Amino acid sequence: MLRAWRHITRLIAVARSLARHGALAPFLAQVEGAGLAPAILLLVRLFSRGRKVPGGTANSRPGQRLAAALIDLGPVFIKLGQLLSTRSDILGEEVALDLALLQDRLPPFPGGEALAIVAAELGQPVDQLFASFDPAPISAASIAQVHYAVTSEGEPVAVKVLRPGIDEAFARDIDLMLWLAEWIEQGQPRLRRFKPLAMMRTFQAMTRVELDLRLEAAAAAELAENFIGDPTYRVPRVDWRRTSRRLLTLERLTGIPMDDRPAMLAAGIDVDLVLTRAAAIFFKQAFRDGFFHGDQHPGNMFVDAEGNIGAVDFGIMGRLDRKSRYDLADMLLGFLERDYRRVAEIQFAAGFVPAHQSIDDFTQACRSIGEPIFGRPLAEISFARVLGQLLRLSENFEMEAQPQLLLLQKNMLMAEGVSRRLNPDLNIWTLAQPLIEEWMRENRGPEARLAQSVQDLAGIAARLPTLVKDLEDSAARLARGDIGLDPETLAALRRINDDDRRWLSWHIWVAAALIALVFLLGH
Repeated sequence: MLRAWRHITRLIAVARSLARHGALAPFLAQVEGAGLAPAILLLVRLFSRGRKVPGGTANSRPGQRLAAALIDLGPVFIKLGQLLSTRSDILGEEVALDLALLQDRLPPFPGGEALAIVAAELGQPVDQLFASFDPAPISAASIAQVHYAVTSEGEPVAVKVLRPGIDEAFARDIDLMLWLAEWIEQGQPRLRRFKPLAMMRTFQAMTRVELDLRLEAAAAAELAENFIGDPTYRVPRVDWRRTSRRLLTLERLTGIPMDDRPAMLAAGIDVDLVLTRAAAIFFKQAFRDGFFHGDQHPGNMFVDAEGNIGAVDFGIMGRLDRKSRYDLADMLLGFLERDYRRVAEIQFAAGFVPAHQSIDDFTQACRSIGEPIFGRPLAEISFARVLGQLLRLSENFEMEAQPQLLLLQKNMLMAEGVSRRLNPDLNIWTLAQPLIEEWMRENRGPEARLAQSVQDLAGIAARLPTLVKDLEDSAARLARGDIGLDPETLAALRRINDDDRRWLSWHIWVAAALIALVFLLGH
């Protein structure tokens, strides 16, 4: 009961902020159609009227109003807005895009507090570890702020320090969101397909990573390792000696913001070369490595004098397993070849669409997405929007949300937005076409498929001894009557004597040896 009252009090504050910015009004029709209880609808209508607020949000787009309200509500809600920016299937594309541009900026906390945190975390006075430490932050976000410093060894670094009290603030508001999600799933069956509780648990796990800066350091180190020997993409080195749970020290990177075309031209940088490198970097992260920067907006990316790209802020990272990458590649091929049946089959096989849905109807829906882009100039095609439209078919086909694909789509939208600001006549994905074609040949061509099949068979062969033993043990238990079966089945199993089992085992081992031989010859 105490938990409920605490959350209700907080909800009132949330509702007042939403009303102040008129953030709910644009979504009133959707809420009224969601089948909510009359009392809740009355409250929603009441808080949807809004009032004129400083800054003029009343005349802004719905997504901008919602973003303004989330900023007022503090760090957890800002992060929630960033998560919701991946859910165009719920909010619509325009609102999701406005939330993707949500500026994660808050007033800084005092530099003296930052210095105290540094000393406490590292267990030494600041002046013993740093030759200089600027108490004025260069940026302040919802979770942490960043200070420039120089180490005692003379290396310029950027030091990220968690906000005081941020753990308690996150614990309070995330518990509120989990409570709401539980209530929605229990009381609103029509909304369960959006998986609110699963989404909030994903959000909880994501913020847990962001609140432990050692995990962000590990992500930066892994990303840097993936690009060893590639000077076109710079990931700052981690100073592990000066890194802890509440503190992250990285090599300092500087440069021109990724979307600042005039500054690049003034510096003599080839903008198209930068875009070509950006496309290649995105492709290598998502498809080659399956590990990508999950928040690559212009504020997190810089261009140096040679046109190389540097990245910072590794708190949100995305992963795609091999199967997801292959499914995405096959869907892309299907769209390019106008083989919509194949696109539908991939979605069904991957489990994105429930098996009871009609594959013919889904094929038709895929055609409705693909045909409008066929024959159009590549510069006018947004592959991020194609992926987003595909993911938004959830309304009619009960598709389950795929968090990793939603995060990828969000980053594709950001990449396309930056690309169009730098050169509106180029499509960033065509710049990576040679890499895509090579990757397709190596991973989705006939030889690659055969090699993968042999590798899969080899994996099965490696498990055969255990499978054979389990089969023999199960047969022996059945023969002893340890497992209850109907009399006719039990009698038939008892007719399988030891010689029969040895014959079966011998043939399985022969098959395993043949598979292993094929695998070795193929390598």
